[in-house]
Amino acid sequence: MSSLLEEFETLPNDITYLVKNIGQYIDININNNSIIFAVATIAFNPIFWNIVARLEYNTHFLTKISGGAYRGCYLLAFTIFSLGIYRDHVYHQALIAQPTFEPLINSLIIKSIAIGSFIFGNILVLTSMYALGVTGTYLGDYFGILMNERVTGFPFNINDNPMYNGSTLCFLGTALWYGKPSGIIITIFVFVMYKIALLFEEPFTAKIYANREKELLSKRV
Repeated sequence: MSSLLEEFETLPNDITYLVKNIGQYIDININNNSIIFAVATIAFNPIFWNIVARLEYNTHFLTKISGGAYRGCYLLAFTIFSLGIYRDHVYHQALIAQPTFEPLINSLIIKSIAIGSFIFGNILVLTSMYALGVTGTYLGDYFGILMNERVTGFPFNINDNPMYNGSTLCFLGTALWYGKPSGIIITIFVFVMYKIALLFEEPFTAKIYANREKELLSKRV
């Protein structure tokens, strides 16, 4: 109990020191550019799936290649999932090579936050995948595979974008667990990239469903 009280007293000072000296804990070495590569893979993934999905919507090239909309969506889903696994591996390897801030890694409070962040992040990701299914998760609407109604149950009743926010929390939890300030900076970058992706995805998805409503209305008339 006394050690926890000591942590509560010293942690604000440690964080203040870290903020002032953050540059000392981010190693961008051109001879060991794992951190740069990790950032590149993080940026690449949402750019890739947005470009491919829009190409599919306009040309149906994946549908034609695979022999059907569902097969095309499953192919894209496998590709996105594989890229995500690879991105996480690259991120983990980059973190290991980065400087450690000892007060983070030695703090029971930070360790608890790291575990909570990682677990809750995975809950958001996995439950949103379960609620949406494969086609709902992996851009099935760009293939013409539309959902009958908006999903409003958990986790969408507590968060508008649980997949993206959950993934961001996983990045944060990993960074805190290993006591890597560079991972915290990368987590901020992940958050920004997902926000940018949503600027493209949400209006386009809304357009797809609006077009379906127009088609349904025209058939009724």
